[in-house]
Amino acid sequence: MHTIGKALLLLCSLTSAGEIAAQTVSGKLIDENKQPLPYANVVLLSLPDSTFVTGTVTAEDGTFSLNTTTPNQLVRISSIGYNTIYKPVQPANLGVIQLTSDTQQLGEVVVKADLPKIRVKGDAMVTTVAGSILENAGTGNDLLNKIPGVSANEGDIKVFGAGTPEIYINGRKVRDKSELDQLASDNIKSVEVVNNPGSRYDATVNAVIRIQTKKPQGEGFGFNNRFYTGYGYGWNVLDQYNFNYRKGGFDLSGMLYGKKGYTEDRKTITQKTLLDKTWIQDSYLCTQYDMKDVSAMLSLNYQFNENHSLGARYDYDRTPERHETVDPMNTLVYQDNALYEESHTTGWRNTQETRHTLNAYYNGRVGDWNIDFNADGFWSDTKNPQEMLEQFTPAGGSLEKQTVTTKNLTDNTLYATKLVFGHPLWGGNLSFGGEYTYTNRDNSYMNVEGILDNNNSSIKENSTSAFLEYARSFGKLQAQLGVRYEHLSSDYYEDGKYMDEQSRTYDNVFPSISLNLPIGKVQTQLTYTGSIYRPSYWMLRSDIMYGNRYTYEGGNPLLRPSLINRLTLNVSYKWIYLNSRYIHGEDAITQLSRAYSEDDPTVSLYSFYNMYNSDKLYTTLTLSPTIGLWSPQFNFLLLQQWYKVETSNGTENFNNPILNFAWNNNFKLPLGISLDVDLGFDTPGDNENTKVEEWCWFANISLYKSFFKDRLSVQLKAYDLFNSYQAKSTIYSGNRLMTGKMEARRNIGITLRYKFNATKSKYKGTGAGDSQKNRM
Repeated sequence: MHTIGKALLLLCSLTSAGEIAAQTVSGKLIDENKQPLPYANVVLLSLPDSTFVTGTVTAEDGTFSLNTTTPNQLVRISSIGYNTIYKPVQPANLGVIQLTSDTQQLGEVVVKADLPKIRVKGDAMVTTVAGSILENAGTGNDLLNKIPGVSANEGDIKVFGAGTPEIYINGRKVRDKSELDQLASDNIKSVEVVNNPGSRYDATVNAVIRIQTKKPQGEGFGFNNRFYTGYGYGWNVLDQYNFNYRKGGFDLSGMLYGKKGYTEDRKTITQKTLLDKTWIQDSYLCTQYDMKDVSAMLSLNYQFNENHSLGARYDYDRTPERHETVDPMNTLVYQDNALYEESHTTGWRNTQETRHTLNAYYNGRVGDWNIDFNADGFWSDTKNPQEMLEQFTPAGGSLEKQTVTTKNLTDNTLYATKLVFGHPLWGGNLSFGGEYTYTNRDNSYMNVEGILDNNNSSIKENSTSAFLEYARSFGKLQAQLGVRYEHLSSDYYEDGKYMDEQSRTYDNVFPSISLNLPIGKVQTQLTYTGSIYRPSYWMLRSDIMYGNRYTYEGGNPLLRPSLINRLTLNVSYKWIYLNSRYIHGEDAITQLSRAYSEDDPTVSLYSFYNMYNSDKLYTTLTLSPTIGLWSPQFNFLLLQQWYKVETSNGTENFNNPILNFAWNNNFKLPLGISLDVDLGFDTPGDNENTKVEEWCWFANISLYKSFFKDRLSVQLKAYDLFNSYQAKSTIYSGNRLMTGKMEARRNIGITLRYKFNATKSKYKGTGAGDSQKNRM
């Protein structure tokens, strides 16, 4: 069939050879769901021998363009898992081209081509969700927890070897982790994990997760409602209502969300301080959390045609109460193994927070130019009053009491704009743009009793960045080169006075390169990126917070950013995926315990410091075969670091590896029931200045069933079924050690979701100033 198609196109091209001159051929690729198809290969071939002339890859929005040199040429378009097609170079505007899946119809059986479940494509590791068992995972958080190299524990998203990623849903930056909990997994088409983000992303971004949802069908009004209740230490309940109205190019969507929850945090902590005498604190701490959260969202979007759209989105998030009760914290203090003091502490802290986020965007295409503009505003304020009552009895002494009352107020303001252009150039795609961000953070800390100093500090920052990125194909090789420049000016104030030593100015240039090469059916990718870790505003604060009579915690306004170099290798073959990443960090930021003052070194201050350089190797191996009705996934993860740590015995190498094994299983049961059984194990080892002391493991199980043509779904889940995930670790800080062990607690919950004519918002805003928001 392909041979016949090429012959017919060859005949058409030859008959019109004298009628056209050199020109730019352009078009846009979409898949079977009419979604843009990025990173497809578009190659220009000469006729009649089909010799390679030049090539490119489609952009994020599926667009491409090539410069023809003679009229006797042919365009070949291909992408893994899709049928290859050929187009003549006339007309020059090929319009919208839809690729179809590479399938063979054999009676009633459909045999897919070798489209791997996990594959390397463009700059990302892509996992296809639509049509797979992952659709029934539950929420977006539940789904991400099943993506190789990604963990999502109670909304805390981490990419192995990269930490917290920047997350996008349909190109829009996720600003609140609850958005993933509010996203249903059966609405997700694919998940892309970028382990080495290129120059278009802020240099502080170590990983990116891009979530593509399914294309909405139909018009009119639709809604879906989710209700959840679960029990751990106490009952948790939430309800979420999403609505959408679509007519022509107009799209209105909104969300209302409310949650009330209760949980507890129980742990034992041992602190050892080796001075002229040995001091030991043994503490048992139980903290109860009573939480209330409400959120609302409204977005407007208008798509004039396939080339132009604009819109605005407003998010409101409010925590009216996050009440923490410490009851009790019992502590025994020993001096050279003899009881020195015992104490009983109770207290409370109540957090109230309000956040407003506004985004406006324009996304368009003018001729061969792609334009993406975003403007953002972000405002938040947080209040943290706290009261602690300590009752302590020195050995052989009488009971004494002390009340410590503090109040912490924080206000954040951010304004940001971002403009990105894209244009075909020399058979490839050129992208360039810039971003400007202004931030202001005011922080005040007050202690009524005068035990700790009051503090009022402000940080005002102006950040400007520009990037240039070029991507092109050379035969089967896809190459992408980029460079990013960032300028940051940070002004630090205490009590309204400018502080010269704490104020900094940084100018940095970060290169990036990505090479993709298929070797047979094996997909390979090698990338290098220069980046930076900038300390959060919380780390840079100058106030000291009270823990107990012997333990304080604070920031360090003299912290410097840590420069990072990352080299990453990705390999995929059918249901096998390998990722290996080497990271070198300079002036690594570490949390340490040091003496609060020379007058009383028994009091420890936990703060952040720039320490030694850090070298780490992260490797992930994932096997995802399907065996009949059983779909297992085996994940092997290795962390090997080379790091120096100050201990009581001098400088030591903390080079012991940590291994993690996760075994996820899905079974398709009768009556359309889906059963998931997941097991995980962690070994002891070293991570920075922390030693993981013990093995720990967990077991999760869930049942999923849908009714009424998927309009109603029910999911029952149990986390840590055997209360076995109890991690014990020790932090080393010179002559000070802290060992902690968390108590595990199973959690059982049920989710009900009902959908009526449910559609998904077409909002395309990507946001601006995201790295600064994360630092807030």
